[in-house]
Amino acid sequence: MKRIILLSLAWLISGMVVLAQYPNILVGTSNSPNEPTIMINPKNPNQMVAGANIFNYYYSADAGISWSEGELSSTYGVWGDPVVIVDTTGNFYFFHLSNPSSGNWIDRIVCQKSTNGGQTWSNGTFMGLNGAKAQDKEWGIVNPANNHIYVTWTQFDNYGSSNPLDSSVILFSRSENSGLSWSPAKRINRIAGDCIDQDNTVEGAVPAVGPDGEIFVSWAGPLGLVFNRSLDEGVTWNDTNIFVTGIPGGWDFMIPGISRANGLPITCCDLSVSPYQGNIYINWSDQRNGTSDTDVWFVKSTDGGLTWCEPKRVNDDPPGKQQFFTWMTVDQVTGFIYFVFYDRRNYSDNRTDVFMAVSRDGGETFENFKISNTPFTPTAGIFFGDYNCISAHNNIVRPIWTRLHNGQLSIWTACVDSIYVGTGPDPEPVLPLSLDQNYPNPGKDYTWFSFKVHTATKVTLKVFNILGQEIATLIRDKMVTPGKYIEYFDISQIKVPPGIYYFSLIGGEQVLKRKMIID
Repeated sequence: MKRIILLSLAWLISGMVVLAQYPNILVGTSNSPNEPTIMINPKNPNQMVAGANIFNYYYSADAGISWSEGELSSTYGVWGDPVVIVDTTGNFYFFHLSNPSSGNWIDRIVCQKSTNGGQTWSNGTFMGLNGAKAQDKEWGIVNPANNHIYVTWTQFDNYGSSNPLDSSVILFSRSENSGLSWSPAKRINRIAGDCIDQDNTVEGAVPAVGPDGEIFVSWAGPLGLVFNRSLDEGVTWNDTNIFVTGIPGGWDFMIPGISRANGLPITCCDLSVSPYQGNIYINWSDQRNGTSDTDVWFVKSTDGGLTWCEPKRVNDDPPGKQQFFTWMTVDQVTGFIYFVFYDRRNYSDNRTDVFMAVSRDGGETFENFKISNTPFTPTAGIFFGDYNCISAHNNIVRPIWTRLHNGQLSIWTACVDSIYVGTGPDPEPVLPLSLDQNYPNPGKDYTWFSFKVHTATKVTLKVFNILGQEIATLIRDKMVTPGKYIEYFDISQIKVPPGIYYFSLIGGEQVLKRKMIID
């Protein structure tokens, strides 16, 4: 049974978010969820779809402020590794592993489709069926030029086998008809891995599309990080895989309190109309600096993947702390690169925050910032999955992650939009306050007010109608310290007609006003 999950933590109750700055929103708690995925629909950014292990799906029609959820089912079975993507017409696709009633465990990659924003899903189609061989750890991407879908994944001869005659390889398939059928699986790696599902197994194939329809993909394995590309939609691939960089310590490593951790790569390409169009990026984590100092890493290529820069460290804290479970995306409107990862820089134990990083200069520099309201402490006996995820479009950014609290796993997102992400240090303020435009605007049932306090002062925040009559007071003469504040306004509770309104922030002798629209 589907249910609506509304904002539920202290930031909604009190209306004030000071330390984290970014509203944290509960997505779901059912079925001990983990390993989440999320996607924004570029044609309608208010529409978002997410998924989590093993069969949870979530959908939102209000930019991720509230979520409905359901349980995915298919005659092919649903068995984890959730991946959600969206095509150029607004259809969503949910890829996952299989567990068919008649067949073999994870014997194919399944694709289910939604044409109504994630509310309902088709029974699905599949790719990669090859007898009893295991098909694992898939990811998909849409070519915006022709709406073709490309998928890469790992095939195991015999999952978990230590027999040297058993191997793992990277496979590719495409659909030219919106997921109705799939091309025969094609092997794209030259050096096979083992089947143990550890450092010498080839895994982490996440495809990316280039400006001219190229397909780029990297993966980890016995050679470290390697790369291949196709210039003809996956019909042919380079005969020789390109070595990118080593992964000292391997991609499979130990993190205290995490039952299983990996640093598998994510590949992205910049398609934006920016100076960085065509850049290819790879993001991963490893322990080259020691088992107590896992870091998030990044490389880029500006020549189609033929050569790569030296690895750059994304997390900007002093050495000696753990950063892990990274994911990366590119905002294809702005060219900004966004990362999300778990981070323990603030603690000497296993308490864990969620951090993001952003690069606005094609991966030359990175700005780190914390997005989780409070830390959590993972337990090694509770599986967290193998990844988190992040999606971005035109300055709307939605990371997604797994959290553990009082033994309960849950999936969370945060609203990290352009009005919340700074563009560097603020200039020295002349006045004590600055006020942003409300978001969303127009607002129907809700909106947020965001403001900065540069010097400690008492503030009042009110809403007026066009006649100057006060209709709501959200903050009254409250002493606040310097920082960024976000106030949630429940429009549905005040029952006013649609129209033009004003909100006003008062502090000391300063009065700031902005117009807003209630729809």
